[in-house]
Amino acid sequence: MSHPKTAEEMIKCAGSIEAELLPRLLHVTEAAAIAASYQMGRGDKHYSDQVAVEAMRRMLNCLDMKGIIKIGEGERDEAPMLYIGEKVGTWEEDFEVDIAVDPLEGTNLAANGFPGAIAVMAMAERGGLFHGPDIYMDKIVVGPEVVKYEREHPYHKIDLDAPVRDNLEIVAEALNRNVDELVVVILKRDRHEKKIKEIRDAGARVILVEDGDLMPGVSTAIRGSGVHMVLGAGGSGEAVLTAAAMKCLGGKILARLILPTVANGKSDDEVAKEKAEKMPRLATMGITEDNINDVLDTNRLVPGRDVIFSATGVTSGPILNGVSLFGEGDARVHSITMGSSGVVKFTDTIYIHDKEETPLRYQ
Repeated sequence: MSHPKTAEEMIKCAGSIEAELLPRLLHVTEAAAIAASYQMGRGDKHYSDQVAVEAMRRMLNCLDMKGIIKIGEGERDEAPMLYIGEKVGTWEEDFEVDIAVDPLEGTNLAANGFPGAIAVMAMAERGGLFHGPDIYMDKIVVGPEVVKYEREHPYHKIDLDAPVRDNLEIVAEALNRNVDELVVVILKRDRHEKKIKEIRDAGARVILVEDGDLMPGVSTAIRGSGVHMVLGAGGSGEAVLTAAAMKCLGGKILARLILPTVANGKSDDEVAKEKAEKMPRLATMGITEDNINDVLDTNRLVPGRDVIFSATGVTSGPILNGVSLFGEGDARVHSITMGSSGVVKFTDTIYIHDKEETPLRYQ
């Protein structure tokens, strides 16, 4: 009797980055999450972020690769480490990778003990990640059922410029649901008041999050998560990280760069001032006033073919449990890792320093 060889075939088709670096990438996000967890609830978001950054960088520099940070903690003069353009890894092997990191996505969440903080990062071959500025991206994120529906209905696709109701109707049809059964996650910001009203007027339900819409974006591609769409303007780095996960899970993101002053409806003078400050820097990345409004899809945000993604919970959310600390420096962490091959792992890891003092406990 023959047996399906799906697992073997998927493992064999994994690229070299996925095969060699994904297991180690898990350790990187776990280390950052554990470091941040010791500061959970202490109210200092800056120090929470600092310890996560330091732990992530130490672990990245242990990896045999030639890594360059493409999405990081900011420009070199703004961030002491994991800044955009920084080289990480041993630089002794031939793996040349671009890296997107957010050592603590949801700094306020972690500092205040709120749900949903994570440590997250993605990698791809050189040139495989969008190298964009640290401004906002307005976005829509949906799961693979919508991608399949659009392929079968090429004239009925989600559109960043379409009315919210139109996009909700497409998602509802793709999921074989009514619009009033859909749940949309959006950041709780004044700039989103109009969209929130449009979602509710259409009959869909809204989950407002104070920070951290990256994992909700990933959740759109996980059946049973209870999240069907993510909307709104947030950080561009988070959009690229979401795109990396969508590349692995088969979902879709549409995004457009937008200056914070524009997104937040500031005055013409304030918009002009921000343009004067930021457009010269954006021009060095190939972004001008002629193309800043281009719609970027999943493949433009993450053009790489060998893509890996890892996220570890710091505080518990709908997909990942938070870090549990016990004993003297012992910890239990929950992560999700994935690669372009389609292999996705939920990992429950326990770190035990003294096996006699703290024996492993089941459940």
